[in-house]
Amino acid sequence: MNFDMNAFSLEGKVALITGASHGIGMAIAEAFAAAGATICFNCSSENSRDRALKAYKEDGVDAHGYVCDVTDETQVQALVKQIKEEVGVIDILVNNAGIIKRIPMTEMTAEEFRQVIDVDLNAPFICSKAVIPDMIEKGHGKIINICSMMSELGRETVSAYAAAKGGLKMLTRNICSEYGKYNIQCNGIGPGYIATSQTAPLRERQPDGSRHPFDAFIVAKTPAERWGVTEDLMGPAVFLASDASNFVNGHVLYVDGGILAYIGKQP
Repeated sequence: MNFDMNAFSLEGKVALITGASHGIGMAIAEAFAAAGATICFNCSSENSRDRALKAYKEDGVDAHGYVCDVTDETQVQALVKQIKEEVGVIDILVNNAGIIKRIPMTEMTAEEFRQVIDVDLNAPFICSKAVIPDMIEKGHGKIINICSMMSELGRETVSAYAAAKGGLKMLTRNICSEYGKYNIQCNGIGPGYIATSQTAPLRERQPDGSRHPFDAFIVAKTPAERWGVTEDLMGPAVFLASDASNFVNGHVLYVDGGILAYIGKQP
């Protein structure tokens, strides 16, 4: 039996990546585009959408940008309908939009907790619910949820984020359980610590030339001895979006340089 490398192609596929105006989401979108997919993304404002469209164009990607609040079910249903009419049925959904509030649990208000849960867990439910009917009708679909190492681990000040990402892991498994019979695969990607503009201050060298304490901590805890880069997520995302992963379902692929497998160096 010969393996067909075209199994990794996304040619002719329509992909919606939520919150893909920068960082991880944009990297995944650009990888999908390189594999042949048509890219759609949403932002929360017209300004961020327009900036992202310009960035995509500069990178040679003809993306379709929309303004949509992914926590609003009415808006999401309208977005999916608009994409279907203007671009085509969504074949691939990446639930990437997310927020984090680093607040000690006893200092966090219930409203702040709910805000994180709403974006990081309720929104993937809303978006997945919106695309699944067309995927069922088409006979195939891919849903990728951007989970986290906090889907497995706890850490100070991230109670809401860890609760949401742990829930997202189980939502991933349940979508697989409920809709796998329709040839829909729902998997997760769990990024490790990724070097982005948001984490840049944590990697700045100190005045004496030493590493930032958090930078040193992450490098020491990661067998790869480095931070990840957004490019590290491209291959795994294309794999989970392609026919090459048609019998992979309900799985979370941790792209973390081995950090979850490692107990750490002896002091």
